[in-house]
Amino acid sequence: MSHCAALLISAPSSGSGKTSVTAAIARAERRRGRRVRVFKTGPDYLDPMVLQRASGHPVYQLDLFMGGLAHCRALLAEAARDADLILVEGVMGLFDGKPSSADLAAAFGLPVLAVIDASGMAQTFAALATGLARYRSDIRVCGVVANRVGSSAHADMVAEGLPPELPLAAAIQRRAELSLPERHLGLVQALELPGLDAQLDAWADAWEAGRREGFRFEPVAFEAPATEQLPLLLAGRRIAVAQDACFSFIYPANLDCLRQLGAQVRLFSPLAGEPLPECDALWLPGGYPELHGEALRRHPSFFAELAAHLRQNKPLLAECGGMLVLLESLTTLEGQVLPMAGLLPGQAQMQPRLAALGLQAIQWPECEHGQALRGHSFHYSTMGTPLEAIAQASNPNGGRTAEPLYALGNLRASYLHHYFHSQPLTIARFLAGQGTASDTQAC
Repeated sequence: MSHCAALLISAPSSGSGKTSVTAAIARAERRRGRRVRVFKTGPDYLDPMVLQRASGHPVYQLDLFMGGLAHCRALLAEAARDADLILVEGVMGLFDGKPSSADLAAAFGLPVLAVIDASGMAQTFAALATGLARYRSDIRVCGVVANRVGSSAHADMVAEGLPPELPLAAAIQRRAELSLPERHLGLVQALELPGLDAQLDAWADAWEAGRREGFRFEPVAFEAPATEQLPLLLAGRRIAVAQDACFSFIYPANLDCLRQLGAQVRLFSPLAGEPLPECDALWLPGGYPELHGEALRRHPSFFAELAAHLRQNKPLLAECGGMLVLLESLTTLEGQVLPMAGLLPGQAQMQPRLAALGLQAIQWPECEHGQALRGHSFHYSTMGTPLEAIAQASNPNGGRTAEPLYALGNLRASYLHHYFHSQPLTIARFLAGQGTASDTQAC
């Protein structure tokens, strides 16, 4: 049993300022010399990039569907052994989704700090905060942040009706320069923001200036579950992983999972012109091929190396943007047709609106009976291919998104972003070359 100060930062809705407040607290406490670990609730790649820069430590996902209760408990317990403070950024509104941020807070006894956008309201702020605090009896909202207040007088006004057990933890003034740029999948990636560290310091300064006396971080007890060591099914296997601004949607836990299975993980950057490392299997994660298609084509050997990899019948997992790179072409919103690697028959087209969203579960051929790989889908493109799916995902909440899985030789491709810890042995069997290969078409 480990004890560590902890807080789950949530809000009534997306756009309230959860990420900036979480990053502000992390950077402020880190500047004091405290060891801070930050987690993100639910599937997300972009917020964690900012939070990692703020805290100085990789940000892991806590998702009761993708990872499960025991996995989340193990991640928190491990962090509690080394950290002085654990922060968990919620997803959407506090009670939104199945599972929700509130479900996570209840599962681990995490006190909740509610961030409310106070712009355009006064005493109603207290009514909204009180409603969040009283909606469920199995969680405790320990304080509230008034975000984007117009003045100190405005801050005092919104705090007027708060009950004593629900204190105003901080009031952060509205400043346009505190906003981060966004694009179609959310925030712009941290590695594309040269001024991010200065902005994180500005957020921390705003938190410190607006923090009210008396607010304290509370210790929480974290108990590590009994865990079994994964079999070393990938011992001696070299797994290449593309990682840069084009291929950036990588859960740190997925890399951990590969290493725990015995793999030697070899990261490389196609955008930097780096060659495909000597490897036994390859993972092309998601990202932004629509922004970097021309740069990929200028790589002297990338597409040819992908083709050679598949000709040698080596496993290749391509997820979302990684899958689009293997297609014949990708058309941007502006109508520009970007030639891709041409290793997977089909074309993709960027869309102005979200094309698919939702948690996903899918039974790969390598899954044990009744088991499924879990993950999520989130993309602004559509794809057409003559290939028939070898499996179809489903949404646990009954949503319409149901991503197909395609196979071509030892290539597996899907829009789905898989969470490896949900079925590590399935991933290991495929990357070890023990998967069920499709020979319906030649690469």
